[in-house]
This record gives sequence, C-alpha cells and structure tokens, in this order.
Amino acid sequence: SYLMRLEPDFREEVLRKIFEFHIPCFVICQGFEVFQEMIVFAKEYNVPVYRTKEKTSDFIGEVIRWLKVELAERVTIHGVLVDIYGEGILITGDSGVGKSETALELIKRGHRLVADDAVEIKRVSHSTLVGTSPELIRHFIELRGIGIIDVRELFGVGAIKQTQSIDMVLNLEMWNAEKEYDRLGLVEETATILGNTVPKNTIPIRPGRNLAVICEAAAINNRLKKLGYNAAKVLTERLNNISS
Repeated sequence: SYLMRLEPDFREEVLRKIFEFHIPCFVICQGFEVFQEMIVFAKEYNVPVYRTKEKTSDFIGEVIRWLKVELAERVTIHGVLVDIYGEGILITGDSGVGKSETALELIKRGHRLVADDAVEIKRVSHSTLVGTSPELIRHFIELRGIGIIDVRELFGVGAIKQTQSIDMVLNLEMWNAEKEYDRLGLVEETATILGNTVPKNTIPIRPGRNLAVICEAAAINNRLKKLGYNAAKVLTERLNNISS
C-alpha cells in the first residue's frame, strides 16, 4: 500500500534502490498486483518476485519459523528414533545391541518409525530438539540376517513419521554383572545433545527381556513425570511414612 501511494517516477526510483541491494527475492503479500517496474528491475538484477495472499505479519512469522528450523544447529547421531505414544524416544547403544530389532517390534505394536541407524537432530530452541532421517535411508531398517526392509511398504504410511521432537534417550547396553543398575528410578540420568539436556535411561540387555514393552513403559513413565507424577518418589514417600 505504501508503494501504491507514491508518484510513478518516485516509486520507480525507490524500487530501483531496493533491487540494487541484490536482495534474495521480493515478496508481495495480500495478493497485491505486481508493478510493471518490479518486473523490469527483477529481470535486470536477476531477483525473483513472488506473490502470496497471506497477510504480511502471517507470512513473516512463517518465514521466521521456517528459517529457525532450517538454520538450526544440527548433528547426526547413530541410533533409532521412534514415536511411542507421542513421545520421541531416541534409542542408542553399540552396534548390534538390538536397536533396529526393538524398533521393528515397536512398529508392529502400532508405534511409528522416524529414523533408523542415523538420526539427524536439529536444535530449534533451548528446550526443543527435533529429529529426522537422512532422505537417502528414510523409512528403511537394516536387520542383521535379513537385510534392508522398507517400513512404509511393509506396514503402511501409518507406521512412519517424518519428524519428531526428542523427549527421552534410552541407551541399550549388554548386561554387566559387575555394574549396579538403578532399580528405583530415583537417580535421574540425562544426556546432552547440542547443549540441550534430555532425560535418559540405561537399559541393560539380557536374554528374555522384552525391549519393546520396556520402551513403551519408559515413554509412558516419562510423560507422567512431565505431568508431575514420579512413581519412584511416591513409593519412597510411602516407605518413609511407614518407617516413621
């Protein structure tokens, strides 16, 4: 509307000065018509001109949101990312410990795969990490003894998800008889990714342990903790009341 109120000669001068800055692009909001001078200068300075029906404030807000994600710090981590009951669970551990097999069992139980083997993580804010899969291996899982399987083709589009916030890290490791594992859950372990702190649990692997069920329980328990309920603390308080 500002340009529309200008005299043609002055408007041409203003537009020329704008395009002389070699701006990345020129966006016209609210569906306003493109001035003929814009087309001339766009061709002269090789600047693309776009038009949208969106309001200026809405468009700028969306661009800022998009840029924040695209320009965010990122790192690639070896692991598996799955959506379990809406919680983003990053499963880590040494190669061959059973991460992909656990993910496959979770998919069969109705949960969704985000990434297998390599997880690209972006830090979109001081409290939010978002994970996705590299495009080359998206929707694929590697299973030793079987090979590569396409989750989308085998289980349908309902078994996959493009991106997911990371709410918890589950680290799988082979059972070590000499190591003492936390049995109550009072020790709150954390993992630091790109400067953000994420709750973490270490799951010891032994024959017969159903890892998919353990992952489900960990996801639900993590959600309860975010809602303010900690089962370990409740049990401890009950025991303290009895002893006193």
